[in-house]
Amino acid sequence: MAARITASVYTSHVPAIGAALDSGKSHEPYWQHVFKGYDYGKQWMKDNKPDVIFLVYNDHATAFSLDMIPTFAIGTAASYQPADEGYGARPVPVVQGHPELASHIAQSVIQQDFDLTIVNKMDVDHGLTVPLSLMCGQQDPTTGSWPCPVIPFAVNVVQYPVPSGQRCYNLGKAIRKAVESYDEDLNVHIWGTGGMSHQLQGPRAGLINREWDNAFLDRLIADPAGQAAVPHIDYVREAGSEGIELVMWLIARGAMNDKPPVVKQRFYHVPASNTAVGHLILENSK
Repeated sequence: MAARITASVYTSHVPAIGAALDSGKSHEPYWQHVFKGYDYGKQWMKDNKPDVIFLVYNDHATAFSLDMIPTFAIGTAASYQPADEGYGARPVPVVQGHPELASHIAQSVIQQDFDLTIVNKMDVDHGLTVPLSLMCGQQDPTTGSWPCPVIPFAVNVVQYPVPSGQRCYNLGKAIRKAVESYDEDLNVHIWGTGGMSHQLQGPRAGLINREWDNAFLDRLIADPAGQAAVPHIDYVREAGSEGIELVMWLIARGAMNDKPPVVKQRFYHVPASNTAVGHLILENSK
């Protein structure tokens, strides 16, 4: 038996979503529709519980300052504390890692000529914990736990130059090969987080592009190779300066098998804070 990737999950990781959950505001009219879009996903997670989640996200200057920013960094620690992002750590459980699988993936992917930074200790910010809360529900920070171990995989989409969509898509394929060469029977889900269209500063602050976002979702499902070829400047022009986070979704999509995926959930909503929220669940075809 060997490990296998059976599904991929895609979601925005808006920090205000975490704040709304943590302060009990999820039932307020502004937030109700956002969280309703994840009701299916929470049940799907219970029905399709993975053994490990490989979670692709970007750090927001917490684990990595502007003094040192790796393009791709894989967490190989046994656990990860929620980060204090300037207003205290989120009240969520410690994230348990999977050092053995993470180290195997690092070995395999580096031998496939992708340079990864190996991180043996780091805190994880809202980029990782908000998706877990959305898909797994609120967990008590002291007595609760996330449903399975998580391997954090941080991508630099903060300081230029950032990796291309093509590089991310190819990296996903390398991660798939790495997982499938691990000789333990593990059901692995891979998550791509960040986006969708948004810009946080400058004259275009508040930019949201519904048409571009939904076309991205269409292509991610049906033509990921075509989406991988889209240059980064198109993301910036059409989806705003922070829209480049969407290249991380291509890592998760590249890790799926080559057959058309089964679409289990698709959700899109504007606005949540000053961004568009997108969410997909794809299962591998047999």
